[in-house]
Amino acid sequence: MSQRQVLQVFEQYQRARTQFVQAVAELAARPQNIETLQSAGVMSLLRPLLLDVVPTIQQTAALALGRLANYNDDLAEAVVKGDILPQLVCSLSEQNRFYKKAAAFVLRAVGKHSPQLAQAIVQCGALEMLVICLEDFDPGVKEAASWALGYIARHNSELSQAVVDAGAVPLVVLCIQEPEIALKRIAASTLSDISKHSPELAQTVVDAGAIAHLAQMILNPDAKLKRQVLSALSQIAKHSVDLAELVVEAEIFPVVFTCLKDSDEYVKKNGATLIREIAKHTPELSQLIVNTGGVAAVIDCIGSCRGTVRLPGIMMLGYVAAHSENLSMAVIVSKGIPSLCACLTEEHEDHIKAAAAWALGQIGRHTPEHARAVAESNVLPTLLAMYMDIHSSEDLQIKTKKALKNILQKCTYLPALEPLLHDAPPNIMKHIVGQFSKVLPHDSKARRLFVTTGGLKKLQEIQAEPGSLLQEYINTINNCYPEEIVRYYSPGYSEILLERLENYHPVS
Repeated sequence: MSQRQVLQVFEQYQRARTQFVQAVAELAARPQNIETLQSAGVMSLLRPLLLDVVPTIQQTAALALGRLANYNDDLAEAVVKGDILPQLVCSLSEQNRFYKKAAAFVLRAVGKHSPQLAQAIVQCGALEMLVICLEDFDPGVKEAASWALGYIARHNSELSQAVVDAGAVPLVVLCIQEPEIALKRIAASTLSDISKHSPELAQTVVDAGAIAHLAQMILNPDAKLKRQVLSALSQIAKHSVDLAELVVEAEIFPVVFTCLKDSDEYVKKNGATLIREIAKHTPELSQLIVNTGGVAAVIDCIGSCRGTVRLPGIMMLGYVAAHSENLSMAVIVSKGIPSLCACLTEEHEDHIKAAAAWALGQIGRHTPEHARAVAESNVLPTLLAMYMDIHSSEDLQIKTKKALKNILQKCTYLPALEPLLHDAPPNIMKHIVGQFSKVLPHDSKARRLFVTTGGLKKLQEIQAEPGSLLQEYINTINNCYPEEIVRYYSPGYSEILLERLENYHPVS
């Protein structure tokens, strides 16, 4: 047998391995093939190919494994149990850029499913290798490594801390400054994933100088990059007043308000979330947002979108209004109430309605003037109907009840309270009747109106527990009127009159 024939055997074997691994990688890209591949024992066949002498076979084997692991946690678990991770990590440092990208993809695909699988990646020493890849010359390798680190960090603070301890943060901050948009996006996303768990982790990102670089990219034309940048700044700002102030000092106002007009829904949502996370901390930060035109911008944003995109804006208005009478008045003056009322009636999701109800309660809870502004929008019957609707979620019922209570306890604008007298259950009724009992003794015009609109008649029909607060309020109101008027409107009085009529014998 000639040397040529001998080598031919090896060539055929190599061709077969190449064809096999390429076919598996292609098949693994389609979900419908996954189960068949798994039952055919694909994992154990791919594993030795990771150490193949031919680089393209190694890379394609890694790509196939990544696609399989990406599909579900069972397959990711199989990668861990098959001792594949140590092989990948081992080869990461010495292989070419294609292999590094494919290996980082496998690590990301395994780590994304659960904290336990991400922990397995940490334990096999992968973080150090991924951090080395962040310094690679090739932007694609940096991107793949940053992506894997972000997927590990996002699970919990312990894993995020492990990523920080491996020295990733300063290098990820350098990646944001690279010219490639894709790398910037992934790096910003990774910083967001690291920052979100605790003030300490967010501080690590801040100490690496991330805020200034992120803030500069708020106006970048790339929508996906803006989403990640706004998310990262939100995750930093949410933890404490100090961190929120550091974000504000990067001069993000009023620049960030342009994001609320963006054509990309997620840019809008993340922009509103960032403003909300800053507004919630202190009256001073909320005042700064008001002064730079933030409240009007958020109200416009709520009006121009639907669904969950509205949620952070709704909550931001609630947080601003909650801080003080003046800030609540700023929301009223900017026409915040009609927008929130629209959210209550237009939205189908209970959690969005609940947020709008909460925000209206925060606006109306300060003074009679604030409560009247809310009550005049005719939203109280809507809130009451949602509270009493058996199909409303428990959270929506709690929020609407609290909002009603907040507004009613301050509301002295009786025409808005009158319609509620006919429908409210006793626990809400006591707040409504309580407000009438405060106003009617001092206002003769209101007393007259209360009779002509049927309020006094309705009051006599209310079944109150003797000695209860509600009964006291009813007595206070009844004491504002002559006894015969109260008796006239009491249930059964017409029968008594008829009876007297029957028993009356005129003097002839």
